[in-house]
Amino acid sequence: MNIQWYPGHMTRTRRRMAESLKQVDAVCEVVDARIPQVSRNPDMDEIAGNKPRLLVLNRTDLADAEMTKQWAAFYRRQGYAVLTTDAKSGAGVAKLSATVRSMLAEKVKMWNEKGQTGRPIKLMVVGIPNVGKSTFINKVLGKKSAKAADKPGVTRGQQWFRVESGLELLDTPGILWPKLDDERTGIYLAVTGAVKDDILDVETLGCKLMEILYRRAPQSLVSRYKIQLPAEDETFDFLGYELLMRAGRKRGFLISGGEIDTERMARILLDEFRGGKLGRITLESPDEYEGDGNG
Repeated sequence: MNIQWYPGHMTRTRRRMAESLKQVDAVCEVVDARIPQVSRNPDMDEIAGNKPRLLVLNRTDLADAEMTKQWAAFYRRQGYAVLTTDAKSGAGVAKLSATVRSMLAEKVKMWNEKGQTGRPIKLMVVGIPNVGKSTFINKVLGKKSAKAADKPGVTRGQQWFRVESGLELLDTPGILWPKLDDERTGIYLAVTGAVKDDILDVETLGCKLMEILYRRAPQSLVSRYKIQLPAEDETFDFLGYELLMRAGRKRGFLISGGEIDTERMARILLDEFRGGKLGRITLESPDEYEGDGNG
């Protein structure tokens, strides 16, 4: 699958982010804890320049808890400040102000010495589409101010928000990068909802997700869909399609002639994975990136 999605507004957003950078003290990058590295925009290093960076591993309620700990440790070793959150319930969000103040302790000390005590810290909040950025901001504010929806591309303009704890947040629209690096990156972004479904072949994507889950979390398929996994000596031309058919058959998704409605099953699979109904699953491991200079 060659997945690419870079609407025109993303180019404008990138330009405005670069222009706004001089107004902020630090950059807060929100990522999806299920795909922490894939959901980081590689262009952000260039956009953020030398501004201090905070990485927020969001959606921890959907990710494997042990893997989230490993990812947090991985990024801290690279020198990032890290916060783990579940913006939907608000878990971890209250630690934002303290984490930012710790990260910018030297700058705050300098302000105090210059008589600028109480000067608000200005933070630009960035992220790719649909990582829960607006929900995160709403939880920080304690009210619904930033638009939030469980689909990509909802926030279209930059907005400033004042937080009671002397923090000001600049919310920015989610942007991807012009060319997704490889098929794996595109598929991981698509199955977690960062790319609009209406540009995708949902059935093919469902097959790809089945293959990923077969490798990463096979028991989740057995528990949720009551299917028997193929034996090690069984071979299929399209393993993902075989698994999709088995799940569709168990769910009774049949169409005329007794054929299995694999497209319907693919949609169900994607919805249930994104909603956490298959359990807490992280699709990538920090071991895949150790020593390669990524981050």
